[in-house]
Amino acid sequence: MSEELTPNSGSNYSASNIQVLEGLEAVRKRPAMYIGDISEKGLHHLVYEVVDNSIDEALAGYCTHIEVTINEDNSITVQDNGRGIPVDFHEKEKKSALEVVMTVLHAGGKFDKGSYKVSGGLHGVGVSCVNALSTHMTTNVFRGGKVYQQEYECGKPLYPVKEVGTCAPGMTGTRQTFWPDGNIFTVTEYKYSILQARMRELAYLNKGITITLTDKRVKEEDGSFKQEVFHSEEGVKEFVRFLNSTNTPLIDDVIYLNTEKQGIPIECAIMYNTGFRENLHSYVNNINTIEGGTHEAGFRTALTRVLKKYAEESKALEKAKVEISGEDFREGLIAVISVKVAEPQFEGQTKTKLGNNEVSGAVNQAVGEALTYYLEEHPKEAKVIVDKVVLAATARIAARKARESVQRKSPMGGGGLPGKLADCSSRNPEECELFLVEGDSAGGSAKQGRSRQFQAILPLRGKILNVEKAMWHKAFESDEVNNIIQALGIRFGVDGDEDSKKANIDKLRYYKIIIMTDADVDGSHIDTLIMTLFYRYMPEVIQGGHLYIATPPLYKCSKGKISEYCYTDEERQAFMQKYGDGSENGIHTQRYKGLGEMNPEQLWETTMNPETRMLKQVHIENAAEADYIFSMLMGDDVAPRREFIEKNATYANIDA
Repeated sequence: MSEELTPNSGSNYSASNIQVLEGLEAVRKRPAMYIGDISEKGLHHLVYEVVDNSIDEALAGYCTHIEVTINEDNSITVQDNGRGIPVDFHEKEKKSALEVVMTVLHAGGKFDKGSYKVSGGLHGVGVSCVNALSTHMTTNVFRGGKVYQQEYECGKPLYPVKEVGTCAPGMTGTRQTFWPDGNIFTVTEYKYSILQARMRELAYLNKGITITLTDKRVKEEDGSFKQEVFHSEEGVKEFVRFLNSTNTPLIDDVIYLNTEKQGIPIECAIMYNTGFRENLHSYVNNINTIEGGTHEAGFRTALTRVLKKYAEESKALEKAKVEISGEDFREGLIAVISVKVAEPQFEGQTKTKLGNNEVSGAVNQAVGEALTYYLEEHPKEAKVIVDKVVLAATARIAARKARESVQRKSPMGGGGLPGKLADCSSRNPEECELFLVEGDSAGGSAKQGRSRQFQAILPLRGKILNVEKAMWHKAFESDEVNNIIQALGIRFGVDGDEDSKKANIDKLRYYKIIIMTDADVDGSHIDTLIMTLFYRYMPEVIQGGHLYIATPPLYKCSKGKISEYCYTDEERQAFMQKYGDGSENGIHTQRYKGLGEMNPEQLWETTMNPETRMLKQVHIENAAEADYIFSMLMGDDVAPRREFIEKNATYANIDA
């Protein structure tokens, strides 16, 4: 409770109690309101906000090259060859336009439709927010043969904009360098893989642009810094081929369109593979709309309408004697749709669901025309697609029978829970946790060591089904998968939802679902199998922020009466340095090969106690990249999986 609302201070509550946060102080006071969070996700979002400004210049036709550099000290530099932020005097603010852009929230050219027709930036807070959350930031502008500069600390200018040199005639652009504030962010180390995924995505979504990503923390064998250049001439057509590269294509063609309907630019690419998932990735002004929206609705309507009409006219449905549903047309589909909307309206839990009604009709028309033309011109490929649809319908009927069998046993009024589940006494989902524990031995320790009030334990026997390689209904024939679904209280395709594969989590029984496995290779594999199950069958659980991975310690280090749990090799080295001068003299190290080696008290103390444990939250930072990694790691193609493991074996942290 805030101080001014306590009963004792009511009579003193006046204007002096009202705090007005000046300038960027509001951002520093409540950073999560502006960038989502202050952990790894928010840290990387700072880079996206700066890069989005450069992308806006590219969309307006003034920028062709963007350079992103992770410096040795984990600061970031972003430089483009756009027009450069204006440095002339701003009449209203009585200061340089550059200073206004860098220090005033919601100031910039993207609010002037004459400057930018469309613009990115998820939260629209721009570079001033990045400035506010950095201990130091330096801006250089190249315009008119001159170089201008201003520096800031925590968003406040250190001096007025000044001219600091000259540049080549015709050279234009902006260079931003910033140091994220370690007092605000819980992590300040940038991950190359996260920035790599987003820069690759931006290059595909904005064909013709070149984006260079350099990591000055890593040197290659030839002495150069680690670097990648992202450039795409075919845009989303090339993007969908990349996303489908770990699957077996059903047809080799990419069904592609790049058009404008009702004043809305629309680019879309479609492929089919022999798998059983629908993978539709949608973007609005380069923002990944992970919750969908009107553009996805228009796409699905067109796909169902056109394919159903073609199937009926070709008599394929009469021969098959099965009833086709909309979802059958999307099985094995992988598609990317990118639209540019002048004034997008976002809604949904994470503000990544498009709400503009006019976009649905425009996409419906564009996709319908392109798909109709393709099917007429490619009858052989059209037949292969329709045959796949019929197969999907047949499998869906089998899946429904399997699913109904599961849901007849699902928890209703507390009954029908899996026999191995040790439930908690609380019935408030917000305070309840479910641990998915590898093996009966560790499960037994967890049951004894837990807090029975709010922690439930579900032991899992061995490795669960790899759902990436199985038809949809096969998961419901797996005891371990069924136990997880029943324990969670999740149902599929209920309440009249047209998509029988959609998970309904309205009656989710635990708001924290924690995967707890051994800290070894087998444990990591089981982690990935379970994450794949949630990502493919129950993504709503991940999107809701309910899925976590427990972090058991690797070692217990002791010297005399002093003992500490060490969760990493670095922590073990630090213990040895502190108590043994860097050697193992007199230090006893116990290596935990499995959870079962810990007694219940140790398991509680290290891995389960909310006061002391470390949990990793699983979130979908980049849906397209997550899709690619899951299908590559858990699919049939060995070569890309081996290459990924060889490159990432020492430091991989796959956080979808």
